[in-house]
Amino acid sequence: MLKKACLAFLLAVVPFSVAAQYPAKPIRVVVPFPAGSATDTVARVLANPLSQSLGQPVVVENKAGADGAIAAAEVAKSAPDGYTLLMATNSPMSAVPALKKNPPYDPVADFTPVTDVGRYTFFIVVHPEVPAKSLAELIGYARANPGKLNYATGNTSGIVSTAYFASLAKIELVHVPYKGEPQALTDLVAGRVQLMFVSSGTSLPLLRDGRLRALVTTLARRSPLLPEVPTIAEAGMPQFSLTSWAGLFGPAKMPREITERLNREFAAAMGRAEVQAALDKQGFALNPSSPEQLAQLVKEQLDSYRRVLRAAGVEPD
Repeated sequence: MLKKACLAFLLAVVPFSVAAQYPAKPIRVVVPFPAGSATDTVARVLANPLSQSLGQPVVVENKAGADGAIAAAEVAKSAPDGYTLLMATNSPMSAVPALKKNPPYDPVADFTPVTDVGRYTFFIVVHPEVPAKSLAELIGYARANPGKLNYATGNTSGIVSTAYFASLAKIELVHVPYKGEPQALTDLVAGRVQLMFVSSGTSLPLLRDGRLRALVTTLARRSPLLPEVPTIAEAGMPQFSLTSWAGLFGPAKMPREITERLNREFAAAMGRAEVQAALDKQGFALNPSSPEQLAQLVKEQLDSYRRVLRAAGVEPD
């Protein structure tokens, strides 16, 4: 009986001991997209101040592929010791589980939420030859010309968002998929496709020099990058409920003390003026949160993606 009591005591104390010494070695933040992507930029901007405050290197590692599922599956299987983290987005945490009958992980059960990181700025953009200067005009033109507008996508966010938009607007569009946003934008600028949901980081120079036209932003409020462009709600579609977000996760069962430490450190880093200035230029709106708030966001967005896909007639494969 005494031995069992001692063992129980040791099992209870060890996690606290490990947490008290954390971090004792470099921390790896896995990014599910290539170097130079919007998520990679966010992670690298945050890594430097975090390395300073934590007293250990925070190393960004890119594991691209399968819309983020490769990186997410790897982190889900890692030791829950706080040394392997995932800078996830709605692609691996919302779109992949909604689009797959048998996803390689459960976005709720297989991860420990740490903090919401922020929101990406997305625009609905068209080629200048499309005779529409507002969302209402685009919908009217598409209804008058069913099947004549081609839309490009470079990721699952684009696929789901455009399918949702078309379903809400009751319009018929033709899908032209690409491996990434850069390739899709090349054909959009050339006029081979006419419409796209695109992030500000890749599209802003093209919008500012008039090679593309932005009709709305999917943000809840106007982007300071293009303040003249209305939100999708202002333009008459307030029911559009998909959010392009980033959040930080560890594997399931990560100690609460480590989760809370990381939450505090990331919030402090996001509060630094130089971090905010760097990410403002990328059109990324920081949004630190509690772990519980991030957990709620994951559940809400997963439900939204599943509902949107059903409404658009997209079946999981």
